[in-house]
Amino acid sequence: MKNNLPFVSIVIACRDEEKFIGKCLDSILAQNYPKEKIEVLVVDGISEDETKQIVRKYSKKHHFIKLLANPKKFTNFAFNVGLKASRGEIIMLMGAHAGYEKNYVSKCVKYLSAYDADNVGGIMKTLPRKKTLTAKAIAIVLSHPFGAGGSYFRIGSKKPRWVDTVFGGCYKREVFDKVGLFNENLIRSQDMEFNLRLKRSGGKILLAPEIVSYYYPKSRLEDFFIHNFKDGFWQTYEFKFTKKLYCLRHYIPLLFVISLLGTAIYSIFSEIFLWLFLLIFSLYFLVNFYFSAKITLEQGNWRYFFVMPFVFACRHIGHGFGSLIGVIKIFI
Repeated sequence: MKNNLPFVSIVIACRDEEKFIGKCLDSILAQNYPKEKIEVLVVDGISEDETKQIVRKYSKKHHFIKLLANPKKFTNFAFNVGLKASRGEIIMLMGAHAGYEKNYVSKCVKYLSAYDADNVGGIMKTLPRKKTLTAKAIAIVLSHPFGAGGSYFRIGSKKPRWVDTVFGGCYKREVFDKVGLFNENLIRSQDMEFNLRLKRSGGKILLAPEIVSYYYPKSRLEDFFIHNFKDGFWQTYEFKFTKKLYCLRHYIPLLFVISLLGTAIYSIFSEIFLWLFLLIFSLYFLVNFYFSAKITLEQGNWRYFFVMPFVFACRHIGHGFGSLIGVIKIFI
């Protein structure tokens, strides 16, 4: 049975991940997939902490773990460095600040074959990086439909379904021969853009809820806002390089911010726009507080009610403003 299993190359892009890379590698070592059928390529973006030293310790004990250098630092370059060095029939992309269930690799391989998919991923369970109330609230927001929209890999799914993108991804090697490598113009959203190319070429992307990973997001409100701002920026600015648009849900924060700014500016000249601004703001305020109150009751901790609205706002407004700046920069 082991001889019939495909060889899997796991590519991990990382930079300054000393707090998480060990946990990530431990979860890979705990996989029930035969180790002689795995290679782990950790592509380091010139880390300035102890990340490289930690990976070297693992590679000395386990010959299938290798450290590669990514002099250009960013994830898009790291993926391509790993892909070019990989030997596997199947390529898996993993995040450094994430952990994986022990059957993660075997389940990905199973579903890739059973559904004849080109890319397979699973459910990403978001866990707080710290025990603070804000860190817990951020984890909740990223798993809630009001915070994550229709991203099934974040909010979950009861059954396997065909989707636009997944977290990480387990690809057939021939996909990269057909579609190409990751776009090196894109500092972020390179996986979404690649999956869009894959689908447009006739490829199929499957999300299977049996496949589970654990993700640790930013724990401070200001860092969370900046992270969302950068995500939003690259979801629009990448149009300069790709000339491709995603589905509408990716641009709802942008439309929300434009509507607020537009009506606020024009309210100087017309009372109608003042009322429109107040209407939009009030509707958002009410929906935000409704979900915040609901989450507070579910958590059984009244303190969440004073944190959740701000975390949701950081998610929506941060992403929306980032997208707006991306649009402006395209024209500038």
